Amino acid sequence: MSLKTSMRTHVCGELTGNDENKRVSLVGWVSARRDHGGVIFIDLRDRYGITQIVFNPDFKDFKAAEHLGREFVMQVNGTVKKRKQGMENPKLKTGSVEVFADSLNVISKSEVPPIEIDDRIVANEDVRMKYRYLDLRRQAMQNNMVVRHKAAQVARDYLSRNGFIEIETPMLVKPTPEGARDYVVPSRVNPGRFYALPQSPQLYKQILMVAGFDRYFQLARCLRDEDLRADRQPEHTQIDIEMSFANPEDVFAIGEGMLKAVFKDVINVDIKTPFKRIPYKTAMEKYGSDKPDLRFGMELVDVTKIAGQSDFSVFKNAVDEKGIIKCMVIPSNVPRKELDELIEFVKVYRAEGMAWAKLQNGKLESAIVKYLSDDVQNEIIKAVGIKNDQTLVFIADKEKITNDSLSAVRKEMGKRLKLYDEKELNFCWIVDFPLFEWNEDENKWDPAHHPFCMPIEKDIERIESDPGSVHCTQYDLVLNGVEMCSGSVRINNPEIQRKVFNVIGINEEEAESKFGFLLNAYKYGGPIHAGFGMGFDRLVAMMVGLSDIREVIAFPKNKAAECPMDGSPIELSQRQLKELSIKVDMAKR
Repeated sequence: MSLKTSMRTHVCGELTGNDENKRVSLVGWVSARRDHGGVIFIDLRDRYGITQIVFNPDFKDFKAAEHLGREFVMQVNGTVKKRKQGMENPKLKTGSVEVFADSLNVISKSEVPPIEIDDRIVANEDVRMKYRYLDLRRQAMQNNMVVRHKAAQVARDYLSRNGFIEIETPMLVKPTPEGARDYVVPSRVNPGRFYALPQSPQLYKQILMVAGFDRYFQLARCLRDEDLRADRQPEHTQIDIEMSFANPEDVFAIGEGMLKAVFKDVINVDIKTPFKRIPYKTAMEKYGSDKPDLRFGMELVDVTKIAGQSDFSVFKNAVDEKGIIKCMVIPSNVPRKELDELIEFVKVYRAEGMAWAKLQNGKLESAIVKYLSDDVQNEIIKAVGIKNDQTLVFIADKEKITNDSLSAVRKEMGKRLKLYDEKELNFCWIVDFPLFEWNEDENKWDPAHHPFCMPIEKDIERIESDPGSVHCTQYDLVLNGVEMCSGSVRINNPEIQRKVFNVIGINEEEAESKFGFLLNAYKYGGPIHAGFGMGFDRLVAMMVGLSDIREVIAFPKNKAAECPMDGSPIELSQRQLKELSIKVDMAKR
């Protein structure tokens, strides 16, 4: 690979002792300037590294060198020399050499930057977002972008070698319900009508399977109008794949092989395959979450039958209201102050409180112990395997609240107590999901994932008679407690699809209106097919040891879905609104 251009012979991270006495041309940004007794030293930076430039007092344009400031862009010609003994910088690849300048060309000047271009001094988020073009000059951010690029290249290469072809799907699509709000785009040439931006390529990749493209992939842009957090953005990228004539194991093999190649080729990490398969029910029972972090234990234990026999009113009420009681052993003697913090912590997850007890000299000690008979205490101790000087925490509430709360405590205490190696990578597939979930607010069944997941064959006959018992072919890939991808075998039988729509309250007219083009395609022979959408931004973030996907996206939005750099979103002029046949009537908030 040659990085040579008409303005440079080498890049700033390239020169070593082997280049001594070479005449070179370098270009880049002034990272630092030092004046030592009339000799000026410049650290010249580009995305490949830093090279030290020396301007001696006899340099013909010494005054220009004296006026070089931080972030000036310059071109320099000179000769490579080895640094004096003891003056080497072992932290730099180029630290054994320096370039003695004999000509200087200031390409552009810079005002004093509002942020430091220095990984050791990171500005606050708002400033970084406003001056993103400066923030992106930092070595850490450039490294993140390089990892992202390499991961995309390896994924593309792996999928291409395995017979997949990359096909782009539309960005202007028909609005369809996929779990989040659509971003809508007005059509100027069709007044009063709107496109949506795709939340995912889901329906279109299924259409491609009907069209006979048996192995499709795409690094797809997905846009969703939803509240933001560290692992969400209005627009994100998926590695999206679909395979015809495939079952989940076929998909797992492709997904695992691709990840193995990406981790090895990009960051030189060997990941073990095949990944664990954990049924959804088991994950919820043991971890209270379908996104379990398997790097440490602290499994949840259901003690509803045992604790429900106690005289403790909180436990009794939970049982009476058809809730559950779960507990978890924290492998330390948690101080009372920290326990009080956890009690407040679980309220975020709608739990009314958290009970606790400690094992001291083989006996439980707590304010609630007086409500627990010796038999109940002994059964709990036996069931959970608690040891002396460990802490037991209980949540008694509705099943979802109990699982959400205790799962959050497990995750929080695992982090606080440093129960795992942060560099460990523990993957698992969660399988055998329910097809439907009950919506208490609307008193109806909703699809647990989306309405196109094929039910497990033995459960098909109960789709309409007992929806809550039906499991489907959905699978999620989880890494260290973070969902990396989700997929399923798709419904290719119009009759099964009709039954699923019927359960979630979509009649034939509505189905035709929303999904008619997909349903019509299946009338002409649709193959069995399966696939997944993998969060590419999350993948890259995990690879570089980060949790915030904005650190691996060049131009992300802030928490208000705004871009402080370009000022979007903006109000349109009256002329633009008129052209689009739109009248804005701002609702009061």
